[in-house]
Amino acid sequence: MSPASYLAAPPRVAPRIVAATTTIVHVNWAIYGALIVAALAVAGAAALLAVRLLQGWRTWKRARRHLARSLAALAASAGRTGEIVERISDQRELEAALARLRVALRILNVLRAAVGEVDDSLRRVTAIYPRA
Repeated sequence: MSPASYLAAPPRVAPRIVAATTTIVHVNWAIYGALIVAALAVAGAAALLAVRLLQGWRTWKRARRHLARSLAALAASAGRTGEIVERISDQRELEAALARLRVALRILNVLRAAVGEVDDSLRRVTAIYPRA
């Protein structure tokens, strides 16, 4: 189109709104309602997140306390076990008892040998002695 044809064309008029103004009000309230619901959902999610974070923090602190108590109990148990091992590993009394037992066994062997000699002597005598 040439520039002269624009001058000859009828003037443009702004288009009219097709929808009635009563329907626009309903759309605005629907949008506001949706925004309110979304804001409430975000606030609820934030509150739930805060509650879960607080629960997690309390659980973490409780676990650390229990861990510290358990480690202290384990250290005390290890100390008691060390004392018991020291007491068990002290074998001086056991070695002394074994030395006394060895002496007693030597004496027993000497006595057995003596009884064996007496038994042999008695057999020789009873072999000669007549029976009735």
